Amino acid sequence: MQREWKLAHGRSLTLGDRALIMGVLNVTPDSFSDGGLHYSLDQALAGARAMMAGGASIIDVGGESTRPGATRVEPAVEQSRVLPVIEALVKETDVIISVDTYREETARLAVAAGAHIVNDVWGVQREPAIADLAAETGAGLVIMHTGRERERDPDVIVDQFAFLNRSLEIAKLAGVSRDQIVLDPGFGFAKDTAENIALMDRFAELSAFGYPFLVGTSRKRFLGATSGGEAEQRDVATSASSAILRLAGADIFRVHDVAMNRSALSLADAVLNARRQRS
Repeated sequence: MQREWKLAHGRSLTLGDRALIMGVLNVTPDSFSDGGLHYSLDQALAGARAMMAGGASIIDVGGESTRPGATRVEPAVEQSRVLPVIEALVKETDVIISVDTYREETARLAVAAGAHIVNDVWGVQREPAIADLAAETGAGLVIMHTGRERERDPDVIVDQFAFLNRSLEIAKLAGVSRDQIVLDPGFGFAKDTAENIALMDRFAELSAFGYPFLVGTSRKRFLGATSGGEAEQRDVATSASSAILRLAGADIFRVHDVAMNRSALSLADAVLNARRQRS
């Protein structure tokens, strides 16, 4: 089923027939697998261009690591990292830009600088004003599930519905339209290996939400636990997980190695197309 994802600045993306890739551009010194690789403006722009050439439709710019145990940075530091990159991408490309932040202040400045999407790893529950911002600006809003800093239901799917329904209620009360929202099950965020595998296995159950889904398994620890290898050696397992989740209904894939995942997702899309033709 095709759906239009409405974004800021009059942009949109068509979801459904073809998997879309969001390239991870961490402008940080300490992200878990690529910290420091895109820390300067020139490095960040070169990385974004490579991701676009590999098939990324979206570039997700982040200025604070969200890995377990990472040190939080001041908003001004986060903004000094992401805003110059967003401004340069707007000037030099027409790529869709996402800002990876849970801070309303950073999100507002990023959208003003040209970002089209706000990707909130706290699902608008840490700073609900992000939902107000999305309603005001028309920005696309990625609402992610997390298990951090709260009690969780032992059933991974029950916990998804409990957390994300609360987030969706916040967004609804703020006036965010359905066609601005994409959900993310938050692979790796306070979930152990067994829980992540269970979430992959039961992912199709999340279709009951009726929203498109973004997934971010890229280089996560549970992939290393199942397939071996350090973070930078998990791209093959990432692409396998992307294909599995595409067949289960995911629409957008947040990854580090764009080209490898594009190849795997092209095969998954071909299978889905064959299913559609058969039916």
